[in-house]
Amino acid sequence: MTRISVVTPFYNEQDNLPLLRERLTQVLTDLVGMDYEVVLVDDHSTDRSAEIAREWAQEDSRVQYIRFSRNFGSHAALSAGLCHCTGDCAAAIAADLQDPPETIPTLLEEWRAGSDVVWAVRSARKGESQLTQMAAGIYYWLMRKLALPNMPSRGADFLLLDRKVINAYRKHPEKNTTILGLVLWMGFRQSSVQYVKAARNAGVSKWTLAKKLKLLTDSIVTFSYAPIRAASYCGILMAISGCIYALVVVVGRFTGWVTPGTGFAALMTALLIGQGMILAMLGILGEYVWRAFDESRGRPAYIVEEHIVEKHIVDKHIAGTLDTADGNTHKSLSDVR
Repeated sequence: MTRISVVTPFYNEQDNLPLLRERLTQVLTDLVGMDYEVVLVDDHSTDRSAEIAREWAQEDSRVQYIRFSRNFGSHAALSAGLCHCTGDCAAAIAADLQDPPETIPTLLEEWRAGSDVVWAVRSARKGESQLTQMAAGIYYWLMRKLALPNMPSRGADFLLLDRKVINAYRKHPEKNTTILGLVLWMGFRQSSVQYVKAARNAGVSKWTLAKKLKLLTDSIVTFSYAPIRAASYCGILMAISGCIYALVVVVGRFTGWVTPGTGFAALMTALLIGQGMILAMLGILGEYVWRAFDESRGRPAYIVEEHIVEKHIVDKHIAGTLDTADGNTHKSLSDVR
């Protein structure tokens, strides 16, 4: 029987998880001719989210619960869910209920029609300020112009992936990247459906300004060399401008229309602008170099400290195995990546 996996990363969503369970179970139970599983990935929540998700997994054998050893971020949590899911396809959905679970059957229809990747594209966003929507619009515009031309113009956080796309993603264990951008980069047959992004049901968003800026940097640096090319062009332009300015000063001195002076203002301007540009270019170069260094160290993108699957609690270690109370040895499935 065909199986769909629903991957749900979360962090401190104790007020949303009970309603998510109710709505998601109803939607998945109503699917005709399909089995399902739910993969809950806890990004080291500090409220009662872990207790609620753990109880859900213990009461329903079709639910996996994965808990990180610390907060590694939502993209690492989504990656862990994709690496542990077992379905023929997988839908990635947030736990804050802004992405309605009721959209999943529509995504499945597109998947059955032959699409390998089905995007749920936002036709409207409820409960968000004009400033937030404007910032999001700028981000997606930049991504389309600089990195990924096929990026949905209004954005998409909710999607369904075929098993072969999931397997292809598992071969790209990059840490400082965006999974959605990587899916766009990989290609395959992609389509989209429209949906209205709802307002958050409860709690506050964990998507801080710092995280948004990191996402912007990761997205552009990972998928585009435009910043490096821009830094090169700026350096060439500054060098040419300096040569022209020096030539003008020399000619002016000989012709007499440039009078000698201290040149303090010109010196400070050159220092501030020139040094500022140089430091900015070094910063751009550093973003690329640091990411290469981070990948070369081989540190895992996340570490799992607890995994509940089929009502067995398995502590995952670096070694990847643990003898449990039932006498069996459970091997790690990319629990440390």
